[in-house]
Amino acid sequence: MAGATSSLILSPWQATLDHYNNKTKRFFVKGYPFPCHHSEPICNSFIIKRRVLSASSSSIFKDNHVVTHSSSSSDKLQTHFSMSGCGCSWIQDNSMLHYSATSNWTSKKCSALPTTKTVDVSSVSDLFEFICSGPLVDKIGITPEKVGQAIDKWLLYGSQLCRLFQLNELKLTIPQKARLYHYYIPVFVWCQDQIALHSSKFNDGDDVPPLVIGFSAPQGCGKTTLVFALDYLFKTTKMKSATISIDDFYLTAEGQAKLREENPGNALLEYRGNAGSHDLPFSVETIEALTKLTKEGMKMKVPRYDKSAYSGRGDRADPTTWPEVEGPLKVILFEGWMLGFKPLPAEVVKAVDPQLEIVNKNLEAYYEAWDKYIDAWVVIKIKDPSYVYRWRLQAEIAMRQAGKAGMSDDEVNDFVSRYLPAYKAYLPTLYEEGPSGSEPERVLAIDIDEERNPILAT
Repeated sequence: MAGATSSLILSPWQATLDHYNNKTKRFFVKGYPFPCHHSEPICNSFIIKRRVLSASSSSIFKDNHVVTHSSSSSDKLQTHFSMSGCGCSWIQDNSMLHYSATSNWTSKKCSALPTTKTVDVSSVSDLFEFICSGPLVDKIGITPEKVGQAIDKWLLYGSQLCRLFQLNELKLTIPQKARLYHYYIPVFVWCQDQIALHSSKFNDGDDVPPLVIGFSAPQGCGKTTLVFALDYLFKTTKMKSATISIDDFYLTAEGQAKLREENPGNALLEYRGNAGSHDLPFSVETIEALTKLTKEGMKMKVPRYDKSAYSGRGDRADPTTWPEVEGPLKVILFEGWMLGFKPLPAEVVKAVDPQLEIVNKNLEAYYEAWDKYIDAWVVIKIKDPSYVYRWRLQAEIAMRQAGKAGMSDDEVNDFVSRYLPAYKAYLPTLYEEGPSGSEPERVLAIDIDEERNPILAT
């Protein structure tokens, strides 16, 4: 479904408008399972009416039908944010769902999608112009012609993400609309292109290993949420994916204690995070096993790390709780704050922080353990590493307001200070030269502002 071009789009932009804005037509958009009708324009919203799904179940599109599942996007969202500790203000405007503290998914009332009548979405012409105004369009080769030919898919992806993040797709705020149509969906389209390029290098009948896409981005910038959204879109378009993080490969609590003892007085290695605090052989074993999931029925459990264990010092999660993935995998999404960092001359890192010298030495082993397995890269760039402090503080405040244990402001400052030397030392080289061993044409660099929104590079 994701790879097929809609037969309804006869030519690019003008044909798209003619097609969708014909007031006398009632039509189905290929690959979009809702019957669509046209009505008079309203504000800056889609002029499409759609049949509504029951709010009692989540949905995944399969072929041209809707398949319901007992597990909900609400459950996925709560699990994701409880694990990431992320406070995403762009999501929290205009929530699609209203429910009490005692309600569950099956009893939640969906105010945006009434079951008794159709509802208006926004105009396709407005959406087309909005997509084409995004800061990533030129960078990833999204021309107006390509958008016009695939507008039905953009509608589908936007609808799916609204469902995932529990947004009212009829009344998206500008930040929400930008996050979906200027960021998440363009990156998804780029990932699809990278998968197609990867697959084209193999012959028919070959076992095609999954493409490994690395996401290198500072903590708190939203990379985990981006990967969460991409993983969901891959699954809804019937492309099997797996997600891993460098966090999943931290040393066990015992290993971390040993590292601390071997480096007394080095604040950068006192807790998990910097190079040296990861189980590299374990990560190699995991990545190589995932890349071999090329056939139906092949399965494996993917490790996870429990950051709450040992009063927040963390430990590898119990293997019985690890999620299971099944082949054939098309893509592995691998994210981390220090992916692609390259070791620098000792005098350079010592000038930043003398404690960084041993971290820099440890970093020499990371290319063979991580970066060499990555085929394509998304590098999310920030202007000032101090953004990390603000983002971490926002997340901790959100956790405290939600009644969960969170770090104090002083603790946040101490926490972030253990990462800033590495950011100051390694980010300039990463941004200028790209990740270790990467091919420039397979690197998507995305500049973001302090609000985590993609911007045009200056």
